Amino acid sequence: MIPLRDEQETTSCAVATRSIIFITSLVFVWQMIIGINDQAVSYTFGFVPAKYTVAQMAAYFSWLNKLLSPFTYMFLHGGFWHFIGNMWFLYIFGDNIEQELGPFRFSAFYLVCGLLAAFFHFLLNHSSAVPTIGASGAIAGVMGAYFLLHPKNKILTLVPVLIFPLFVSIPAFVFLGIWFFIQFINATGQGAGAGVAWWAHIGGFLSGMALIYLNSKLPKAGFSEKFDRFTVKKRSPKLHVLTPETDPSGGSDLYGTIALTSLEALTGTKKLVSVPWGFKNSVYRVVVPAGIRRGSLLRLKGMGKSIPGLPRGDLLLRVDIKNAI
Repeated sequence: MIPLRDEQETTSCAVATRSIIFITSLVFVWQMIIGINDQAVSYTFGFVPAKYTVAQMAAYFSWLNKLLSPFTYMFLHGGFWHFIGNMWFLYIFGDNIEQELGPFRFSAFYLVCGLLAAFFHFLLNHSSAVPTIGASGAIAGVMGAYFLLHPKNKILTLVPVLIFPLFVSIPAFVFLGIWFFIQFINATGQGAGAGVAWWAHIGGFLSGMALIYLNSKLPKAGFSEKFDRFTVKKRSPKLHVLTPETDPSGGSDLYGTIALTSLEALTGTKKLVSVPWGFKNSVYRVVVPAGIRRGSLLRLKGMGKSIPGLPRGDLLLRVDIKNAI
Protein backbone atom coordinates (compact mmCIF):
# COMPACT_ATOMS: atom_id res chain seq x y z
CA MET A 1 0.00 0.00 0.00
CA ILE A 2 1.35 3.40 -0.99
CA PRO A 3 -0.23 6.49 0.65
CA LEU A 4 -0.83 9.24 -1.89
CA ARG A 5 -2.36 11.93 0.31
CA ASP A 6 -4.80 12.41 3.12
CA GLU A 7 -8.23 13.74 2.28
CA GLN A 8 -8.18 16.30 5.10
CA GLU A 9 -7.09 19.39 3.24
CA THR A 10 -5.16 22.18 4.93
CA THR A 11 -5.73 25.84 4.18
CA SER A 12 -2.08 26.93 4.34
CA CYS A 13 1.15 25.77 2.77
CA ALA A 14 3.24 23.65 5.15
CA VAL A 15 6.27 25.92 5.28
CA ALA A 16 8.08 24.09 8.10
CA THR A 17 7.38 20.65 6.62
CA ARG A 18 8.69 21.69 3.23
CA SER A 19 11.71 23.37 4.81
CA ILE A 20 12.60 20.16 6.67
CA ILE A 21 12.25 18.18 3.44
CA PHE A 22 14.42 20.72 1.62
CA ILE A 23 17.18 20.68 4.25
CA THR A 24 17.14 16.87 4.44
CA SER A 25 17.32 16.74 0.64
CA LEU A 26 20.39 18.97 0.63
CA VAL A 27 22.04 16.71 3.20
CA PHE A 28 21.21 13.66 1.09
CA VAL A 29 22.74 15.27 -2.01
CA TRP A 30 25.86 15.96 0.07
CA GLN A 31 25.88 12.29 1.14
CA MET A 32 25.62 11.21 -2.49
CA ILE A 33 28.58 13.40 -3.42
CA ILE A 34 30.92 12.12 -0.70
CA GLY A 35 29.59 8.55 -0.82
CA ILE A 36 26.33 7.31 0.63
CA ASN A 37 28.10 4.54 2.60
CA ASP A 38 30.78 6.76 4.12
CA GLN A 39 31.26 5.25 7.58
CA ALA A 40 33.01 8.36 8.92
CA VAL A 41 29.87 10.41 8.25
CA SER A 42 27.59 7.79 9.81
CA TYR A 43 29.65 7.58 12.99
CA THR A 44 30.26 11.31 13.27
CA PHE A 45 26.72 12.55 12.62
CA GLY A 46 24.72 9.39 13.32
CA PHE A 47 23.37 8.39 16.71
CA VAL A 48 25.65 5.73 18.23
CA PRO A 49 24.66 4.59 21.75
CA ALA A 50 28.21 3.38 22.45
CA LYS A 51 29.42 7.00 22.24
CA TYR A 52 27.88 7.47 25.67
CA THR A 53 28.42 4.08 27.33
CA VAL A 54 31.64 2.54 25.97
CA ALA A 55 34.75 4.37 27.14
CA GLN A 56 36.92 3.28 24.21
CA MET A 57 34.49 4.76 21.69
CA ALA A 58 33.51 7.77 23.77
CA ALA A 59 37.14 8.90 23.76
CA TYR A 60 36.99 9.51 20.01
CA PHE A 61 34.13 12.03 20.15
CA SER A 62 33.89 15.49 21.66
CA TRP A 63 31.18 16.53 24.10
CA LEU A 64 29.73 18.78 21.36
CA ASN A 65 29.45 15.84 18.98
CA LYS A 66 27.71 13.77 21.66
CA LEU A 67 25.32 16.65 22.26
CA LEU A 68 24.44 17.17 18.60
CA SER A 69 24.34 13.57 17.34
CA PRO A 70 20.81 12.90 18.67
CA PHE A 71 19.66 15.69 16.35
CA THR A 72 21.95 15.38 13.32
CA TYR A 73 21.22 11.66 12.83
CA MET A 74 17.68 12.40 11.64
CA PHE A 75 18.92 14.34 8.61
CA LEU A 76 21.04 11.46 7.26
CA HIS A 77 19.79 8.48 5.23
CA GLY A 78 21.25 5.16 4.19
CA GLY A 79 20.01 5.06 0.62
CA PHE A 80 17.68 6.49 -1.99
CA TRP A 81 14.55 4.55 -1.02
CA HIS A 82 15.18 5.18 2.68
CA PHE A 83 15.29 8.89 1.92
CA ILE A 84 12.31 8.93 -0.48
CA GLY A 85 10.11 6.84 1.80
CA ASN A 86 10.73 9.04 4.83
CA MET A 87 10.24 12.31 3.00
CA TRP A 88 7.06 11.06 1.33
CA PHE A 89 5.49 10.08 4.64
CA LEU A 90 6.49 13.44 6.11
CA TYR A 91 4.90 15.18 3.12
CA ILE A 92 1.67 13.18 3.52
CA PHE A 93 1.17 13.59 7.28
CA GLY A 94 3.22 16.66 8.19
CA ASP A 95 0.97 19.41 6.83
CA ASN A 96 -2.01 18.59 9.06
CA ILE A 97 0.14 18.50 12.20
CA GLU A 98 1.87 21.71 11.19
CA GLN A 99 -1.50 23.40 10.73
CA GLU A 100 -2.45 22.29 14.25
CA LEU A 101 0.81 23.43 15.85
CA GLY A 102 1.96 26.23 13.59
CA PRO A 103 5.33 26.20 11.79
CA PHE A 104 7.44 27.16 14.80
CA ARG A 105 6.02 24.66 17.26
CA PHE A 106 5.96 22.01 14.54
CA SER A 107 9.69 22.43 13.93
CA ALA A 108 10.37 22.00 17.65
CA PHE A 109 7.92 19.08 17.81
CA TYR A 110 9.70 17.31 14.95
CA LEU A 111 13.14 17.66 16.55
CA VAL A 112 11.92 16.57 19.99
CA CYS A 113 10.20 13.51 18.50
CA GLY A 114 13.48 12.58 16.82
CA LEU A 115 15.34 13.11 20.08
CA LEU A 116 12.91 10.94 22.06
CA ALA A 117 13.01 8.26 19.36
CA ALA A 118 16.79 8.13 19.77
CA PHE A 119 16.32 7.87 23.54
CA PHE A 120 13.98 4.87 23.15
CA HIS A 121 16.54 3.22 20.89
CA PHE A 122 19.26 3.95 23.46
CA LEU A 123 17.30 2.38 26.32
CA LEU A 124 17.15 -0.98 24.55
CA ASN A 125 20.50 -0.83 22.74
CA HIS A 126 22.66 1.17 25.15
CA SER A 127 25.96 -0.46 24.20
CA SER A 128 25.38 -0.71 20.43
CA ALA A 129 28.23 0.54 18.28
CA VAL A 130 26.06 0.56 15.14
CA PRO A 131 25.17 4.10 13.97
CA THR A 132 21.48 4.91 13.63
CA ILE A 133 20.55 7.34 10.87
CA GLY A 134 17.29 8.49 9.30
CA ALA A 135 14.25 10.66 9.97
CA SER A 136 11.98 7.68 10.66
CA GLY A 137 11.74 8.30 14.41
CA ALA A 138 10.82 11.96 14.01
CA ILE A 139 8.33 11.17 11.25
CA ALA A 140 6.85 8.40 13.39
CA GLY A 141 6.15 11.14 15.94
CA VAL A 142 4.26 13.09 13.27
CA MET A 143 2.26 9.96 12.46
CA GLY A 144 1.51 9.38 16.16
CA ALA A 145 0.17 12.91 16.45
CA TYR A 146 -1.94 12.37 13.31
CA PHE A 147 -3.30 9.12 14.76
CA LEU A 148 -4.50 11.00 17.84
CA LEU A 149 -5.78 14.16 16.12
CA HIS A 150 -7.34 12.81 12.93
CA PRO A 151 -8.17 9.10 13.41
CA LYS A 152 -11.16 9.21 11.03
CA ASN A 153 -9.46 11.10 8.23
CA LYS A 154 -9.23 9.10 5.03
CA ILE A 155 -5.84 8.25 3.52
CA LEU A 156 -5.95 7.96 -0.26
CA THR A 157 -3.91 4.82 -0.88
CA LEU A 158 -2.63 3.26 -4.06
CA VAL A 159 -2.95 -0.52 -4.05
CA PRO A 160 -1.38 -2.13 -7.15
CA VAL A 161 -3.53 -5.04 -8.34
CA LEU A 162 -1.42 -6.83 -10.93
CA ILE A 163 -0.76 -4.01 -13.43
CA PHE A 164 -3.83 -1.96 -12.51
CA PRO A 165 -3.75 0.88 -9.94
CA LEU A 166 -6.55 0.75 -7.37
CA PHE A 167 -7.23 3.89 -5.33
CA VAL A 168 -8.68 3.15 -1.90
CA SER A 169 -9.56 5.54 0.93
CA ILE A 170 -8.50 4.00 4.26
CA PRO A 171 -9.29 5.56 7.67
CA ALA A 172 -6.14 6.95 9.27
CA PHE A 173 -6.50 4.89 12.42
CA VAL A 174 -6.52 1.72 10.29
CA PHE A 175 -3.57 2.74 8.08
CA LEU A 176 -1.43 4.00 10.98
CA GLY A 177 -2.57 1.18 13.26
CA ILE A 178 -1.33 -1.38 10.72
CA TRP A 179 1.95 0.54 10.40
CA PHE A 180 2.47 0.59 14.18
CA PHE A 181 1.61 -3.11 14.46
CA ILE A 182 4.24 -3.95 11.82
CA GLN A 183 6.86 -1.94 13.73
CA PHE A 184 6.01 -3.74 16.98
CA ILE A 185 6.10 -7.20 15.38
CA ASN A 186 9.48 -6.47 13.84
CA ALA A 187 10.85 -5.01 17.07
CA THR A 188 9.86 -8.04 19.12
CA GLY A 189 10.24 -10.76 16.49
CA GLN A 190 12.71 -11.91 13.87
CA GLY A 191 13.13 -8.41 12.44
CA ALA A 192 14.77 -7.19 15.67
CA GLY A 193 18.24 -7.83 14.33
CA ALA A 194 17.63 -6.65 10.76
CA GLY A 195 19.60 -3.42 11.14
CA VAL A 196 16.49 -1.23 11.53
CA ALA A 197 15.87 0.80 14.69
CA TRP A 198 12.33 -0.49 15.20
CA TRP A 199 12.14 0.74 18.79
CA ALA A 200 13.03 4.24 17.60
CA HIS A 201 9.94 4.07 15.35
CA ILE A 202 7.77 2.91 18.21
CA GLY A 203 9.23 5.46 20.62
CA GLY A 204 8.79 8.26 18.10
CA PHE A 205 5.15 7.31 17.49
CA LEU A 206 4.31 7.23 21.20
CA SER A 207 6.24 10.45 21.80
CA GLY A 208 4.27 12.21 19.08
CA MET A 209 1.01 11.17 20.72
CA ALA A 210 2.19 12.39 24.12
CA LEU A 211 3.53 15.71 22.81
CA ILE A 212 0.42 16.54 20.79
CA TYR A 213 -1.66 15.89 23.91
CA LEU A 214 0.57 18.21 25.96
CA ASN A 215 0.28 20.85 23.26
CA SER A 216 -3.50 20.92 23.74
CA LYS A 217 -2.86 22.10 27.32
CA LEU A 218 -0.57 24.96 26.28
CA PRO A 219 -1.84 28.45 25.39
CA LYS A 220 -1.47 29.59 21.78
CA ALA A 221 0.95 32.43 21.21
CA GLY A 222 -0.86 33.80 18.15
CA PHE A 223 2.17 33.78 15.82
CA SER A 224 0.73 31.04 13.61
CA GLU A 225 -2.45 32.93 12.82
CA LYS A 226 -0.45 35.94 11.67
CA PHE A 227 1.89 33.75 9.63
CA ASP A 228 -0.99 31.89 7.94
CA ARG A 229 -2.03 35.04 6.09
CA PHE A 230 1.10 34.71 3.95
CA THR A 231 0.88 30.97 3.32
CA VAL A 232 -2.74 30.42 2.21
CA LYS A 233 -2.97 27.75 -0.49
CA LYS A 234 -3.93 28.91 -3.95
CA ARG A 235 -4.58 25.44 -5.44
CA SER A 236 -6.50 22.36 -4.36
CA PRO A 237 -5.20 18.82 -5.09
CA LYS A 238 -5.11 17.72 -8.72
CA LEU A 239 -6.71 14.35 -7.96
CA HIS A 240 -10.12 14.08 -6.25
CA VAL A 241 -11.58 10.77 -5.11
CA LEU A 242 -15.37 10.70 -5.06
CA THR A 243 -17.92 8.39 -3.49
CA PRO A 244 -20.99 9.34 -5.57
CA GLU A 245 -24.42 9.62 -4.01
CA THR A 246 -27.55 8.43 -5.77
CA ASP A 247 -30.34 10.65 -6.99
CA PRO A 248 -32.88 11.12 -4.13
CA SER A 249 -35.70 10.90 -6.66
CA GLY A 250 -34.54 7.45 -7.73
CA GLY A 251 -33.15 8.49 -11.10
CA SER A 252 -30.00 7.26 -12.79
CA ASP A 253 -27.87 10.34 -12.08
CA LEU A 254 -25.10 10.32 -9.46
CA TYR A 255 -23.86 13.30 -7.41
CA GLY A 256 -20.53 14.29 -5.91
CA THR A 257 -18.64 17.36 -4.72
CA ILE A 258 -15.45 18.88 -6.09
CA ALA A 259 -13.59 21.44 -3.95
CA LEU A 260 -11.79 24.40 -5.52
CA THR A 261 -9.93 27.40 -4.21
CA SER A 262 -11.04 30.95 -4.98
CA LEU A 263 -8.23 31.36 -7.49
CA GLU A 264 -9.16 28.16 -9.34
CA ALA A 265 -12.81 29.20 -9.49
CA LEU A 266 -11.81 32.60 -10.85
CA THR A 267 -9.29 31.48 -13.47
CA GLY A 268 -10.50 27.95 -14.27
CA THR A 269 -8.55 24.73 -13.84
CA LYS A 270 -8.30 21.05 -14.79
CA LYS A 271 -8.77 18.19 -12.32
CA LEU A 272 -8.67 14.41 -12.24
CA VAL A 273 -11.64 12.71 -10.60
CA SER A 274 -11.36 9.08 -9.48
CA VAL A 275 -14.62 7.18 -8.94
CA PRO A 276 -14.35 3.70 -7.40
CA TRP A 277 -16.68 1.09 -8.89
CA GLY A 278 -16.08 -2.04 -6.83
CA PHE A 279 -12.58 -3.26 -7.67
CA LYS A 280 -12.40 -0.94 -10.65
CA ASN A 281 -11.35 2.69 -10.50
CA SER A 282 -12.32 5.09 -13.25
CA VAL A 283 -10.37 8.32 -13.58
CA TYR A 284 -11.95 11.21 -15.49
CA ARG A 285 -10.58 14.54 -16.59
CA VAL A 286 -12.71 17.50 -15.56
CA VAL A 287 -12.35 20.97 -17.07
CA VAL A 288 -13.55 23.70 -14.72
CA PRO A 289 -14.46 26.89 -16.61
CA ALA A 290 -13.29 30.28 -15.40
CA GLY A 291 -15.71 32.26 -13.26
CA ILE A 292 -17.59 29.25 -11.90
CA ARG A 293 -19.58 29.82 -8.71
CA ARG A 294 -20.19 27.83 -5.56
CA GLY A 295 -23.10 25.43 -6.02
CA SER A 296 -22.67 25.18 -9.79
CA LEU A 297 -22.92 21.70 -11.32
CA LEU A 298 -20.39 20.12 -13.67
CA ARG A 299 -21.91 17.32 -15.74
CA LEU A 300 -20.00 14.22 -16.81
CA LYS A 301 -22.28 12.64 -19.40
CA GLY A 302 -22.87 8.90 -19.26
CA MET A 303 -20.98 8.46 -15.98
CA GLY A 304 -24.05 7.76 -13.85
CA LYS A 305 -25.97 4.58 -13.08
CA SER A 306 -27.21 2.16 -15.68
CA ILE A 307 -30.88 1.28 -15.11
CA PRO A 308 -32.68 -1.13 -17.48
CA GLY A 309 -35.12 0.70 -19.69
CA LEU A 310 -33.55 4.11 -19.07
CA PRO A 311 -30.63 5.92 -20.71
CA ARG A 312 -27.44 5.84 -18.66
CA GLY A 313 -27.35 8.68 -16.14
CA ASP A 314 -24.78 11.43 -15.67
CA LEU A 315 -22.36 12.23 -12.86
CA LEU A 316 -23.04 15.71 -11.52
CA LEU A 317 -20.27 17.42 -9.57
CA ARG A 318 -21.36 20.21 -7.23
CA VAL A 319 -18.70 22.92 -6.87
CA ASP A 320 -17.56 23.93 -3.39
CA ILE A 321 -15.20 26.90 -3.08
CA LYS A 322 -12.87 27.03 -0.09
CA ASN A 323 -11.69 30.37 1.27
CA ALA A 324 -14.16 32.14 -0.99
CA ILE A 325 -13.39 35.81 -1.51
